[in-house]
Amino acid sequence: MGWLGKIVGGTIGFALGGPLGAVAGAAFGHAYDKFGDFDGLQEPPQLSNDEQGQLTFFVAAFSMLAKMARADGHVSRAEIETIERFMATELRLTPQSRNVAINIFQTALNSPARFEDYASQFYNQFRFQPQILEFMLDILVRVASADGTMSQAEEAMLTSAARQFGFGEARFKTVRSRYGDDIDKYYAVLGCQRSDSLDAIKSAYRKQVQEFHPDKITAKGLPEEFTKFAEEKFREIQEAWEKVKADKGVS
Repeated sequence: MGWLGKIVGGTIGFALGGPLGAVAGAAFGHAYDKFGDFDGLQEPPQLSNDEQGQLTFFVAAFSMLAKMARADGHVSRAEIETIERFMATELRLTPQSRNVAINIFQTALNSPARFEDYASQFYNQFRFQPQILEFMLDILVRVASADGTMSQAEEAMLTSAARQFGFGEARFKTVRSRYGDDIDKYYAVLGCQRSDSLDAIKSAYRKQVQEFHPDKITAKGLPEEFTKFAEEKFREIQEAWEKVKADKGVS
């Protein structure tokens, strides 16, 4: 997370602009005051393209998650636990990065900006990287369904995100069905339905492996947060394939 060492109080907001820049300026300013160990520069930090992507991903993800968690009027313990697992398991944040993420989350909770404002800026950064867009939609669905129910406000936000990210109804339904309670969720991980032929499922599995193989993701130079997610996603794909094969009676 190379951009973290370049944070200088609120000046990091200038590196983003828009509603995410406002959140970043406030949240990182607080983080700088709290930790006081970032490199001191007088000018706004100069970020590489990769660092710009990492910064946008980081700020947008926790800003959108804040709005999603607050959508039904309160932030539940189950939603917080889901976000904490996301930070620890998939992003593998250091203690310092985790505290910065919490600052972003808390700042966005009280921001006047709308969920759609953050989603739009996120899409503009990653519009040519559909895997990252789907990854973001995936964690949003997880948080929305964390407490076992989904409010109308949460439904509306998810639908808005899917639309802004350019996902059709079928793909959106596939992402949502990953968090079902039966074998269908494993088919959904592979982008299939239980009624599909084994050949079609095998083809979908191979496509998913190609898209999310960690070596291929690393070679594309995608943000490191997504590289970590790809490792988890790859394991999830392998698990789903084994479950589907067993369901189909194939060794």
